[in-house]
Amino acid sequence: MSGSGKTTVSRGLMALLTRRGLRVQPFKCGPDYIDTKFHAAVCRRPSINLDTFMATAAHVRELFGRYSADADVAVVEGMMGLYDGYYRDRGSSAEIARVLDLPVVLVVDARSAAYSMAALLQGFVSFRPGVRVVGVIFNQVGSERHARMLRQVCADLQLPCFGCLPKSAELEQASRYLGLDFSQSAEVERLVQLLEEHVSIDELLGAGAQGHESAGAHVARFEGHGERKEARVATPPLHSRLQGASVVVAHNGEAFSFVYQEVLDGFGAVRFFDPEREVPSLADADLLYLPGGYPEKHVEALVRNEACRKVIADFAEGGGRVVAECGGMMYLCRSIVDDRGRWPMCGVLPYDITACQCDRRLSLGYRRFVMDGREYRGHEFHYTQFVAPLPPSAVQVYNARGEAVSTPVLHYKNVLASYTHLYSVMGDG
Repeated sequence: MSGSGKTTVSRGLMALLTRRGLRVQPFKCGPDYIDTKFHAAVCRRPSINLDTFMATAAHVRELFGRYSADADVAVVEGMMGLYDGYYRDRGSSAEIARVLDLPVVLVVDARSAAYSMAALLQGFVSFRPGVRVVGVIFNQVGSERHARMLRQVCADLQLPCFGCLPKSAELEQASRYLGLDFSQSAEVERLVQLLEEHVSIDELLGAGAQGHESAGAHVARFEGHGERKEARVATPPLHSRLQGASVVVAHNGEAFSFVYQEVLDGFGAVRFFDPEREVPSLADADLLYLPGGYPEKHVEALVRNEACRKVIADFAEGGGRVVAECGGMMYLCRSIVDDRGRWPMCGVLPYDITACQCDRRLSLGYRRFVMDGREYRGHEFHYTQFVAPLPPSAVQVYNARGEAVSTPVLHYKNVLASYTHLYSVMGDG
């Protein structure tokens, strides 16, 4: 379940294996930007998202094979509970494991549980025959006696117990929204120490390697066995039109940093700039890409760099192609309002964004919409909102279940902007 310690164990395992001299390729199930940055900080190579709503199973297999080709070991962190998806278990970590034929290690919060854990684990192991659970790591274990009881559970189920991590208040993570410091070396050191002391790493690696071949060898195995049939293809957005083009990307540590690595890798020629400190050269740019982040936390620096805002506004008004997602869209708006006042932004879009504490409201979920004969897919996750009234949308936006949502898509000249973080474009339009 969420909060069981997946990120803690995954990050610690990645760091430990990296220190052993292994090349560790990290992955993350679902549309997560923050966990992937923690992964990259310890593995020293980009972490890649695997998602079967935003892309087809074939695309997920291609990503896994391509990015793990030169790695010694791949570690895939799940999302939420193993079988939690956008519709029942569709899009869940279990589906990713099935598509790639990856072994699953359950990270289980063992607080307030003893032998009743047997029924819970038996259910996870047998619920979907195509999901291969190879063992358990218990977290938040209260004592050595508690650990012995949990190991007895696994013995009775003939399910390997790779370790029992004790309760550790120092590893409780603060709210992610409060900052994006991905180094946290002291915490990583403690994670590695705990895993070395309480988890059988060699046994874990052995279970992961046993009977596993490359993901590409399993493509045929899943055809015709309940997998979604997808006549359309899925590629990162704009690639079919912008391969080899000149793309300028706003990027810094926090304000504009939520971008999928595979999207950047597919663009070809990419130049980065920091909107807080630099002025981009857009004269030969085929696309200006403004990804998401937390610009509302950096409004003073963004306001000070007036020259950057003017160059971007002139580019957009002159017909330049711009894709702005979430924080990037906020930056294109007229202003961001917080509890201290109103902060002017680029002014390309005649709307205001409120980041006031009283207006903070979580909006999240998968999103899709059709524009010019092509279906765009992505996800939405933000606390800021448009200052009322809500802008009119160029198209109707839907969630993963096909239900209409109020998220607007803004289309002005050659600017495409929305709270949706785009991932894929499906269709031949």
